Amino acid sequence: MRKLGIVCSSLLIVLAVAASPLRAQQDKSQRPSPPATAKCELAGGKTVTIDYSSPRKKGRNVFPDVVKYGEVWRTGANEATTFVTTGDVMVGGTHVPAGSYTLFTVPGKDKWTLVISKTTGEWGTKYSGEKDDLARVEMKAGTVSAPVENFTISFDKAGKGCTLKLVWDTTTASVNVEPM
Repeated sequence: MRKLGIVCSSLLIVLAVAASPLRAQQDKSQRPSPPATAKCELAGGKTVTIDYSSPRKKGRNVFPDVVKYGEVWRTGANEATTFVTTGDVMVGGTHVPAGSYTLFTVPGKDKWTLVISKTTGEWGTKYSGEKDDLARVEMKAGTVSAPVENFTISFDKAGKGCTLKLVWDTTTASVNVEPM
C-alpha cells in the first residue's frame, strides 16, 4: 500500500511539473514576447487588424544583430503575425483583397519591404517563399530619437485610411493603408 502511495505521489508531482509550462504557453500574456493587436478603422466600415507578438530589446542591438538586414523576418515573435482586412484595401498602392494573410518584412537600412503572404496559420519563423506572396510593398524607413524597448505595430489615422507603423529599437518603417 505504501508503495502505491509513493507511486501516486510521484505521478502527481511529475504531472504538476509537466503542466506548468503548458499553462504558461496557454496564457500568452506571460510569454517574454506577449501578444498585441493593432487596428485601423477605415472609411466605409472596413477594418484592418494585425495580431502579433511583441519581442523586447533587452539591451540588444536589434538591427542588424537580432534582425538581419536583407533577410525575411517574421515581424514579431512566436506565432506568425496576421493581417486581416474586412474589405479590399490598398497597401502602399497595392491592392489587397478582403481576407486573412501573414505579414513578414525584409528590413533594410534605407528601406523595408512588407511581405503579405497568402499562407496562414504557420509558426512565425516559417516563411513559405515568394511563390505564396500576395504582394511585396515598399515601406519608408527611418529612425526614432530614443530606443523603443517593445517591438510595436500601430496605425495612425490619415484621411480615409491609416499609416501602418512598425517601431523597434531606433528603427521605424511605415506604409499607407487605404480603403478601395
